[in-house]
Amino acid sequence: MLDQTGGIRQVVKLSQGQPTSDGAGVKLNRVIGNRALSELDPFLLLDEFRSEDGADYIGGFPDHPHRGFETVTYMLAGRMRHGDNKGHSGLLRPGSVQWMTAGRGIVHSEMPEQEDGLMWGFQLWVNLPAADKMTAPRYQEIEPEQVPVAELPDGVKVHVIAGKVGNVVGPVNGIATAPTYLDVELPARASASFELPPGQSAFAYPFEGDAAIGDRIVPRGTLAVLGDGNRVVLSAKAAPARVLLVAGQPLNESVVRYGPFVMNTQEQIRQAIADYQAGRF
Repeated sequence: MLDQTGGIRQVVKLSQGQPTSDGAGVKLNRVIGNRALSELDPFLLLDEFRSEDGADYIGGFPDHPHRGFETVTYMLAGRMRHGDNKGHSGLLRPGSVQWMTAGRGIVHSEMPEQEDGLMWGFQLWVNLPAADKMTAPRYQEIEPEQVPVAELPDGVKVHVIAGKVGNVVGPVNGIATAPTYLDVELPARASASFELPPGQSAFAYPFEGDAAIGDRIVPRGTLAVLGDGNRVVLSAKAAPARVLLVAGQPLNESVVRYGPFVMNTQEQIRQAIADYQAGRF
């Protein structure tokens, strides 16, 4: 049901990230997938990694498996080399995106190609519906030049990774959850409105400056879960802001997680472990 402000989505929950480490000791801020916000169907995890100290990220993410979901890596600064057990490799650089559908199983690594300097980006995990969990793995690798930028009034710029802003359509396609993934740059005192499909789960995450989301001021590094509606209004106050705006169709299915495996039943998790140990990924 739309709210009484003309369908504008409002903040219904704020969640602080939890400092943690993953891979070979990479320090990051876990914003979804922590005690305060375990998941937001279909989103299972959101990590922000940001450091200018090579010791915080140099270990990278050595070979590790995935099954049953998708990983989305968006780089803001630095370079990350990825490779997998199928012989695929590539380089993530500032502004590039990798949308990897793990499907029935893949073993891959993500390793820094630098020893110092700023390494900054996000990784989002998106669940797959039960019917697609054992699909063949695939990559959508988008270079920075392939991410279109929508230019809106007041100098607002939007990097459209998935979904659309007006007539600007993001390059990611064929995703079961019909996602929107936007990187919104707001100059000081600028405002912009974005249409989001009613019924989809949605969140906004200011990662530079504070932002007004609906009628709530949300500090940098705090995730805002949005209520239902057909659009969201983002605004910057006295200083510029930059916000991730993400939405996707909830699956409303059982979720059973064990480390890098996300399935629907315990038996499927046991099978995933057995398949990985037997080298069947």
